[in-house]
Amino acid sequence: MDRILRVLVVDDSAYVRKVIKQMLSRSPFIEVVGTARDGEEALTLVQSLHPDVVTLDLIMPGMGGLGFVKEQMSRLPMPIVLVSIASETSQLVLDALDSGAIDFVQKPSALATEKVFEMSDDLIEKIKAAGSVQLAAIKATPAKSTVKSRPRSKSMSLDIIVIGISTGGPQALKQLVPRFPRDFPLPVAIVLHMPVGYTELYAKRLNELSELEVCEAQEGDEVLNGRVLIAPAGRHLTVVRTNSKVVTHLDARPFDTLHRPSVDVLFRSAADTFGSGVLGVIMTGMGEDGRDGSSWIKSKGGIVFAEAEESCVVFGMPRAVIEAGLVNRAIPLEEMAEAILEAAYGESPDRR
Repeated sequence: MDRILRVLVVDDSAYVRKVIKQMLSRSPFIEVVGTARDGEEALTLVQSLHPDVVTLDLIMPGMGGLGFVKEQMSRLPMPIVLVSIASETSQLVLDALDSGAIDFVQKPSALATEKVFEMSDDLIEKIKAAGSVQLAAIKATPAKSTVKSRPRSKSMSLDIIVIGISTGGPQALKQLVPRFPRDFPLPVAIVLHMPVGYTELYAKRLNELSELEVCEAQEGDEVLNGRVLIAPAGRHLTVVRTNSKVVTHLDARPFDTLHRPSVDVLFRSAADTFGSGVLGVIMTGMGEDGRDGSSWIKSKGGIVFAEAEESCVVFGMPRAVIEAGLVNRAIPLEEMAEAILEAAYGESPDRR
């Protein structure tokens, strides 16, 4: 990183404001330029201080975090990282992400203990990622209409779609999955980096918007055409063949991955199970999760798509696979659903 990120910390607790400021002072690339006690004060300070990133509590007196996100995004889109207690704010977190916040860090419930500092590294990394986002990509993202069905025959060469996504993912998936028609001919498995406790609720919301069945994966779920399975936070998702069926398996192992669930773990298991019949899709997110798994898909003869830089909130994961030479096509988000449909129906033969 070649610049210092100016951060505004918003939280009604003076203690938490102090702790977050101390955490961020560990990074030479972050400067806390101000703190606010509620959404109203935050709106005023954004205008006067022009921060690069805002860290935001959700439950505050007066204007809470969700109100701030909606008002700020209507005035001027900017990177907002939520920092809040999971058990109290699950619905609010998803609402704030829908409204344009880009990421979330879980605040420990025992605020007066050293556990607060456990989130330090995660928060610093997410603020750094937030500092590199493309502002045009972080506005609120309503679901798109379904891609129109037309008479087609299922691809004889593809068996499954696997998707890996992180920062900006909740918004992007709501632009992608609801566009698949109800006769979509393949199963879909997704790894989305989210904190524990959110994937089930997110899957239910996505299901309400979609013509396909969307659910958080459970142990032993059958992998079926037209079903979208989202890996539960904290568990790796793999697909395995048992007799005549392919089912899901959830596991804490391997332990040496940066993320759990890991895109690499899902992609490798899909390639091992389906061989060349895999389309892997790497979308917005920071880091390199999915690069090794994409390499495994390609080694088995499968296809890899990446989201194009122009539509990514954070062009990290897609950049990693593109620079490794593993991508068949780089596709903007607004064109991704149609590209996946073309592949699913055998209209995208390029397997270079």
